[in-house]
Amino acid sequence: MKFRRNAPIAIILAIVITVAGAAFVSSRLFSGMTDAVEADQFRVMGAIVQTAISDAENKALARAELLADLPTVQKLLAAGDRTGLEAELAKMFANQKARHGVDQAQFHIPPATSFLRLHDPANFGDDLSAFRPMVVAVNRDRVPLKGAAVARSGPAIFGVAPASDSGGKPIGSVEIGIAYGPLLAGLKTAYGIDLALFIEEQALKQFAQGVDPERMGEQNRVGRYIRFESTNAQLMAQLAGAEDVAVVNEPVRYVRDAQGLVRGVLLLPVNSSSGTPFGVIAATADFSPSRAAVNRSLIWQGVITLIAILALCGFVLVVLRGFLLRPLQVLGQRFDAVSANEPLAPIAGCETFPKEMQSFVTLYDKIRSRRSDADKAQ
Repeated sequence: MKFRRNAPIAIILAIVITVAGAAFVSSRLFSGMTDAVEADQFRVMGAIVQTAISDAENKALARAELLADLPTVQKLLAAGDRTGLEAELAKMFANQKARHGVDQAQFHIPPATSFLRLHDPANFGDDLSAFRPMVVAVNRDRVPLKGAAVARSGPAIFGVAPASDSGGKPIGSVEIGIAYGPLLAGLKTAYGIDLALFIEEQALKQFAQGVDPERMGEQNRVGRYIRFESTNAQLMAQLAGAEDVAVVNEPVRYVRDAQGLVRGVLLLPVNSSSGTPFGVIAATADFSPSRAAVNRSLIWQGVITLIAILALCGFVLVVLRGFLLRPLQVLGQRFDAVSANEPLAPIAGCETFPKEMQSFVTLYDKIRSRRSDADKAQ
């Protein structure tokens, strides 16, 4: 083994492996931090959607209970005065629909017969028992309920409150439904996230006879679902396909490229008040900043690693050659001259040699001095 060649190579390899290993560990740690950031983004996105839905449920139920407690409403509903009830509340409903997204308002008589739909006054008298278990439960148990459901006019977030006459006798129930469309649009405006609502096509065809047939068209069909609402249909078509929304019984999250950006996608199941799933809400946010930060970090780590390797290797070569290899070379040449019985010259600059080599310098000087004395004696 030749020390002059092999020692620097071994040291340089050790430097490269150590620095590269440290850079790899650092990149993995940073990647883990990025994953944590994105997990937090998913959590916030889910909290935003679920809080908005919960607030909508509370608002729907509050309005339903308010109507159920109005003496005029109680009197007209108890008397079966459909025309009077519509005339009393039509303006109120129009204002609520325009300003607060109240899409449906309906009155029922036990057990679950539609008495008046303010959003569709021409249709009444149909039995809702088969597909509106929440209405049946409210009229049976006299307890207010809230939750999502598919009604004749389409899916909405409902609050249903029992109604009684002035004497406390049960006379039916009041229902308020808040549409998903304005709710999703409001979330996009407030938080910059795009959303879509997918409802099972079978449920829509069976129960939502009042829905515009155009919404049930092929352009909105996604597997067994209909994309009923969307803040950006083209984007959501790329991010939430038939395979993605096929089975969503609990929140699902993934990251996908779309329209030149990295998007985080969160799928949330939509369940009825009884817990039966009938739809999916997809929410997406731009994850490009966090992914770009990872890429920039990798580039900078690569540059810093390369600079560190070059700097350390250069330093090692300077130290080895200047403080070890050169003194060894000089001493080797001088002792070769001794063995060859050649003239011995002083070692120039030997004072800069490492302390550990000074004993060899001293030995050489003794040999040179003795030879000089011997030459003079002759």
